[in-house]
Amino acid sequence: SFPPIRNNIYEQRRLLSQPFFSSAGFRNREKRKMMSLSAFPPSSSSAFLSNNLPPAAVALPSPASFSCLSSLLPPRFAFSTPSFVLKSAPPRSPVSRRQSLLLSSLNGSAMAELVSSSSGSRVVAAEKRGRGASSSSTFLDARNEEDILSGIRKEAEAGRLSSTVAEGMEELYQNYKTAVLQSGHPKASEIVLSNMSLVLDRVFVDVEDPFVFPPHHKALREPFDYYEFGQNYIRPLIDFRNSYVGNIGIFKDMEHKLKQGHNIILISNHQTEADPAVIALLLERTNPHIAENLIYVAGDRVITDPLCKPFSMGRNLICVYSKKHMFDVPELAEMKQKANIRSLKEMALLLRNGSQIIWIAPSGGRDRPDPVTGEWHPAPFDKSSVDNMRRLAENTGAPAHIYPLALLCHDIMPPPAKVEKEIGEKRVISFSGTGLSVGAEANFDEIAGAYENPEQAKEAYTKALYESVTDQYNVLKSAIHGKQRADTSSQAVSISQPWTNISVT
Repeated sequence: SFPPIRNNIYEQRRLLSQPFFSSAGFRNREKRKMMSLSAFPPSSSSAFLSNNLPPAAVALPSPASFSCLSSLLPPRFAFSTPSFVLKSAPPRSPVSRRQSLLLSSLNGSAMAELVSSSSGSRVVAAEKRGRGASSSSTFLDARNEEDILSGIRKEAEAGRLSSTVAEGMEELYQNYKTAVLQSGHPKASEIVLSNMSLVLDRVFVDVEDPFVFPPHHKALREPFDYYEFGQNYIRPLIDFRNSYVGNIGIFKDMEHKLKQGHNIILISNHQTEADPAVIALLLERTNPHIAENLIYVAGDRVITDPLCKPFSMGRNLICVYSKKHMFDVPELAEMKQKANIRSLKEMALLLRNGSQIIWIAPSGGRDRPDPVTGEWHPAPFDKSSVDNMRRLAENTGAPAHIYPLALLCHDIMPPPAKVEKEIGEKRVISFSGTGLSVGAEANFDEIAGAYENPEQAKEAYTKALYESVTDQYNVLKSAIHGKQRADTSSQAVSISQPWTNISVT
């Protein structure tokens, strides 16, 4: 049986058309409620708190300490009163145009031209628009699939959408519809229309007025709540009845350490663009602080791809350039390296303040299936990346703790079979079970302290982290894909479904 839908589509449209404030300066649709339809595991609280971030390998021409940093990015059955999507927001500090553009590029020639712009110019458009305004009612007013598809074609014919983006939007709509229908929810069609009309509107708004990501991007929650927007989009794709969390008690210990001012580093594998949303959705009931405050080290592709950007805007990010794509445009390599240095400094400043939790995938990219067997497994970790992150965390003053994190969600939104240079990959989407597990803290001195050779110590520490992630991944894999739920927990991993208070032992 399925829980009742939060609101039907007609009520949603009525509310979207009503102003919430009488003061001038906002159009009706600029103040609206988050009415995305969804159905998921229950929350005992009245407010159930809920990011594609493909990872990236970071190349840093290290000044003093760091030469390279590889990274990856980027249920509720009981519903609460919908939260506002749009809220009043204080003005954001203007960002240097030169500084911001270093982290955002759709193509090499455009980047080269933008980087040459005056360093004194300011990005003020984002301040004026507030990231909540929609310049068109094309998608928000859509009442059925025909309206959605004709709206995409209309905007493309008018020259407001490129043919590539228009094709991507239509493909995304069709694949999302197919995936949500797989869930068997009786209101699946309404869920698709509600969520996709908002997604396409956000993509269209950003195409017309592109958002520029700074080195340290804080999730945009006002005036439009991009975090909840991303949560509500991915939530219908997760089969919570076949999803699991490993070692939920360790997540609780991590929250306690964060409250004490300690820093947490999660060394993780990376599977899909939806990883941040999957992590947050699996933890939102038991660990809302982690779900909302986790910072992801994110590659440049997820902050430049038009279909990814709105979801990335709802996540806390440290933005970096991927080592894999560092020399795609040789003349921009130096600029990218300097941008990565700035991002590293931003991360160091965050850690110095304490109470930070940062996710990084040191494999340098998303996991991919074995080309022969088709089996999925975590991609190997780069030992220099792991060691650089460890030294950065340990030398910023606040106590630091490093944990191995395993994530299994590749069926939700699998990556292309091989790494692609061009922005704008084909997005296959499915309804699937997912899994998340964290291992015991990895103490460097205990694991590698006996090694006198620094390289051997790095190798041993990286191996220990990777083996923990792999072991946890295999437990999740057995539970989700092997259907062996009764005996999938191991001595090191205890899986459960915290949204149902069911422990699987």
